[in-house]
Amino acid sequence: MDLQNFCLDRITRQALFPLAPSLPTQRLSETRLETRRDSPGSNRGLRLDPEPRSEEERNVKRHRCGPIGPPPLRFLLPPLRFIRFRFCSGPVLLLLLGLCVFLQTRTRFLSGPQEEEEEVLLEALQTRVSPQTRVSPQTRVSPRTGVRSRLTALVLTGLHPPSDPELQQVLRVLKELRFTVTSRAYAETSNTLRTGVTGWSLVMCLSTSERSCLRRMSFTHLTANQKVNLLPAVMEAFSDAGGGLCVFYARSHLSGTQFPMRPEACGSTNQKPPLPADSPSPAGAPPPALVAMVNVYVLVTSVKPLTSFLHDLSVVTTNQEQRGRPTQIAHFLQHTLGPHSSHDALRQIKRVIGEVLLAAVSTNQEQTSSRCVLCFQLLTFTLLFSGSITPVVIQVDTDLTFSALSEEAFEGPISRDRILEDTLHFLHLSYAETQYGGCTGTHGACLSEDEFLLLLQFQRQMETPSAFQLVYPSSSSSSSSSSSSSSSSSSSSSSSSSSSSSSSLLVLSDLLIRISRHYELQRNQSSRIKDTEPTNQNAGGSNGTGVCVDPRLRQLYLSPPLALTPPFSPSVREYRAEVTFDLLTVRVRPEPMSSACRAHLDQHLGPSMAVFPLALGDSSIIILVTGGEEPVVMATYSVQVTRDSRPSLPMFGDHVTCSFLQDCGLVVHPGLPCGLQPFIRTLSPPLICSSGHHPGVWVVPCLTCSDNRTCDWREVTWQPDGCYHPQVSPPLLQACLTDRKVLFIGDSTNRGMMYFLLERVNSSLQVWGRSHDLQVYEYLNQDRTLVSYSYYPRFWEDKDQRPTFRQSLLQLIHRSRPLVNSEQTVLVVGGVQWLKVDHLRTVREVLDRESLSDALVVVKSLGMGFHLPVDGIRSLSLRQIQDLYRQNQDIITAAKHRGYEAVDTFSITMGRFRDFLQGRCACHFHQVEKSSGPSDPIAASRTTPELQSDGQHPEKEAWPRASTYHVRGPVNQVYSEILLSRLCPRNT
Repeated sequence: MDLQNFCLDRITRQALFPLAPSLPTQRLSETRLETRRDSPGSNRGLRLDPEPRSEEERNVKRHRCGPIGPPPLRFLLPPLRFIRFRFCSGPVLLLLLGLCVFLQTRTRFLSGPQEEEEEVLLEALQTRVSPQTRVSPQTRVSPRTGVRSRLTALVLTGLHPPSDPELQQVLRVLKELRFTVTSRAYAETSNTLRTGVTGWSLVMCLSTSERSCLRRMSFTHLTANQKVNLLPAVMEAFSDAGGGLCVFYARSHLSGTQFPMRPEACGSTNQKPPLPADSPSPAGAPPPALVAMVNVYVLVTSVKPLTSFLHDLSVVTTNQEQRGRPTQIAHFLQHTLGPHSSHDALRQIKRVIGEVLLAAVSTNQEQTSSRCVLCFQLLTFTLLFSGSITPVVIQVDTDLTFSALSEEAFEGPISRDRILEDTLHFLHLSYAETQYGGCTGTHGACLSEDEFLLLLQFQRQMETPSAFQLVYPSSSSSSSSSSSSSSSSSSSSSSSSSSSSSSSLLVLSDLLIRISRHYELQRNQSSRIKDTEPTNQNAGGSNGTGVCVDPRLRQLYLSPPLALTPPFSPSVREYRAEVTFDLLTVRVRPEPMSSACRAHLDQHLGPSMAVFPLALGDSSIIILVTGGEEPVVMATYSVQVTRDSRPSLPMFGDHVTCSFLQDCGLVVHPGLPCGLQPFIRTLSPPLICSSGHHPGVWVVPCLTCSDNRTCDWREVTWQPDGCYHPQVSPPLLQACLTDRKVLFIGDSTNRGMMYFLLERVNSSLQVWGRSHDLQVYEYLNQDRTLVSYSYYPRFWEDKDQRPTFRQSLLQLIHRSRPLVNSEQTVLVVGGVQWLKVDHLRTVREVLDRESLSDALVVVKSLGMGFHLPVDGIRSLSLRQIQDLYRQNQDIITAAKHRGYEAVDTFSITMGRFRDFLQGRCACHFHQVEKSSGPSDPIAASRTTPELQSDGQHPEKEAWPRASTYHVRGPVNQVYSEILLSRLCPRNT
């Protein structure tokens, strides 16, 4: 029996009778890799040849055909690196590889009669295999082990600064893959890229360095294991030949009416056509046709033969959403078209992309022998759906583009990072390099080392769970069509060279198709069980199912990017960052390591992405990683952000005094100047202001009023026009407030004024809390003063359960009794933006009813706040803020009309809106912080008030003496001092 008949007989018996006794198979752990280099001119190939362990195996080995068994493809094909290789002719290897697909398909996914399936496969294999001659004994060589060394990556940054998110993501992922990473600006500045230098494994050319890479790098001299993220053939095919016309389109003879791509698809990304209008569907009609513009992201891993993959992330733009949003392409199609039609649409997307890529690479003049074997390229395809599930390609970019996103500055880097990270992991860049030899004494087709590397890479990618789906070759492809591109481009070569190249590509394409069919059958089987769209992606999805077993963050996205200390790592839970005064907000989006976990901000049911205000000083951002149907916190991350104060330049010599009322970054009153203006002092001595709402400006010493960076902002003060508010000393304040009761009703900004009064009258603040109910502070000022406070409005309660302003005021008066009908009773009412003129009318009605018409009423007017686009709370537009200015004037006018005092806090805060302290509303200009307590506990007890909380059985609670507190905030201090000056005028 000759060799071919012997092997086919063994194959057929194993396929038809898989349970029958067979030759002993070699253990995987005992196989090894043997390689050799042959003499120049010899063909190079690979051969499976396990060490014989029995007489029967030795007999087979003499015929150069090892024992054939039906192990699964994942044990026979790759890891091919674990199986020993010797060198024989290509037919045996091709026979083994094709047989693996056949046996796996037959034993697990039979779709037709067994005999017919076997006959077709065997016939196909025999037509591809040439008779093999005996190999001479001198072809046996000693094994050469694979080289596993520290891999080196070179990143060409171009114009990207070191802090650029794209660059940082590339560096992070490469380091995770255990690469030694170096970076240079351009290829011309790197001596490593000289021809013949082999000291690197991977070159990553970022978007602004691509031209430099193409000019400097010699792709024809790369070794088999060197990789570059550029494919010159693809870059050239999709370059602009003029007017947006693609180069490959200009070279080919494609029909514009049949080819699924517009000829001018390689022009500027800003020249995309508008979406067609949606046509209304009559009642009872089927769902409307698909009308959308979709950006999809394609990874090309080989040109000859063509292999490409589609990432599951896409950017979709519809007529209902004029700006794009990131979404999974399969989810969008299923939501729009339904399960069945969405599968057809996804197949059409792959078909169209594959057809365009195949046409593009068919015009390439690059010779197969000089290709970059493991290079790759990421592309952006813009598809237009105009009522059909078959799209048209209207734009192709040779990079990742996200200009269609509604929030490109934030969502763009996140989407880019995800695709880039998925790509680098998908390409198996960290696999060890392996050296191979050649084969001698053989005739016919022989699988070369480059072809074997392509085949091995493709098989690894197909079996790896990822976010990528195969585009080309598809299971419906034929080897003749996938290799047709080479036949046209190689016509200029000699006939023998052309024939050899075409034959080799034909064999390799056939194997790629067979492998893809095998995995498609596996996925089809899995999809029937799971009732999902077949795809090789199961780890890249985000369906949130499963158990959260790895409660870590994969990445923490911040916009603008912050320099975290230490740099982000999934295993580090606490970070710090410092920002400048001008940075007011930061957007935070944590990404969990596993899709089964969820990341929330602030609380376990909080948002997964939010904008946080950055107060002066310290702000904390808490990130909770949760898991389970009922979320359980499994990990906590924190970021402490310190925002610097406004930079100050100390004044040591001559300077000028400048003034400002409003910031040019937020012009509240268009009729008034903004920014620094020269301040002109009046020559007459200033008088004491007659009211708390006297107009004024902020004044600050500067070297010049044209540059706010030359000012000493530590000396900024509020200056009323032509008068001043005298500061009330503690002794005078204590005497003034003796036997008086001060009632506060309002929100937290009103509470800040109350805290300032408590600290000033009591010499220290020894208790505080964010009270959201009614509090009574007794025994202040050596038991001579009472202060009470009621929080209004209770925004956290349902509207139908919230107490009205009248009810809250009556409750406050009742809890503060006994009260006298004179200025010994003081009512301070106001807040940030809830106060209306009607509330002042209610105050008058309630005081008259409670026989307190002679009580002193001080109205705290409105204040700046809610001016930042922060998630979770309302955000005011510029027009709404300007309306607040007019509303504030109406409140002050109504207060004057009723004989009430008024403190104009809106005019004071609108020029200092950047100086807010902790709080989501950006409306707090006070902060209570801990300070050292008094050393004498007896002295402390003499000024220690007691606190009563509103409840069914209120009890007096002694304030803790261990700690004291201080009310910080210069803006709050200004209008609190004005309040004290109105409570205790100088003439009393």
